[in-house]
Amino acid sequence: MPVGTLAQTDEIQVYDAEIAEPGVFNLMIHSNFTPIGRTAPEFPGTIVANDSLNGAAEWAYGVKPWFEQGLYLPVYSIHSENHGATINGFKIRELFVRPHAHEHKFFYGVNFEFSVNALYWESRRITSEFRPIIGFHLHQWDFIYNPILDTDYTGGLKGLQYNPAARIAYNLNDRWAVAMEEYDSFGPLHGFVPRNQQFHETWAVVDRRGGFLNVETGIGVGWSAGADKLTLKLMLSRDLNSHTH
Repeated sequence: MPVGTLAQTDEIQVYDAEIAEPGVFNLMIHSNFTPIGRTAPEFPGTIVANDSLNGAAEWAYGVKPWFEQGLYLPVYSIHSENHGATINGFKIRELFVRPHAHEHKFFYGVNFEFSVNALYWESRRITSEFRPIIGFHLHQWDFIYNPILDTDYTGGLKGLQYNPAARIAYNLNDRWAVAMEEYDSFGPLHGFVPRNQQFHETWAVVDRRGGFLNVETGIGVGWSAGADKLTLKLMLSRDLNSHTH
């Protein structure tokens, strides 16, 4: 989730410390649609959430068993009444993880993102994300927490925004999983915004892994005054080349 308690987002995902194997390129297409969302702009000239389609093409390359390099290009939106079809910028990310996270009961990682934004997408041209990853694989259950901190490089450490995400998943088998996810935005660390301005969404999610495409889809319901009432997401990914080792 980008900087700002009420900002739009191109990616609705809890990171699980899984990365592409060394030498492998992966492409993930993120799409999320908000049929019932906020109708007022969050800052002058921004894309309005209601009836907007937002997403990104996420290109990833496995550099080491513990390091994946990523590029989001393009980040895009489509809104019939507000701005139309737009390119919103790009993001570079570096993801460091415990190698082969799926093989361990306890796994962890950290993701860094550097974003260059159009000013109708974010109120600041440059923003960044710091996303720790903490998780447990307990038999068929997964418990994952991403205590995300976002910054637009104003206000120093006090200006960091706390936008955590969490996931509890039950793996039906090695291909199918069902999950509940939570996405929140509390505002700056030095003082959370009032509750009626906070962002809180709870999601029901289904994953299918393997075959031609990996698929994650879900429906999210906002339960705070500062959230969108209904959002849908679809993520499609696959490796673009075979293992080179």
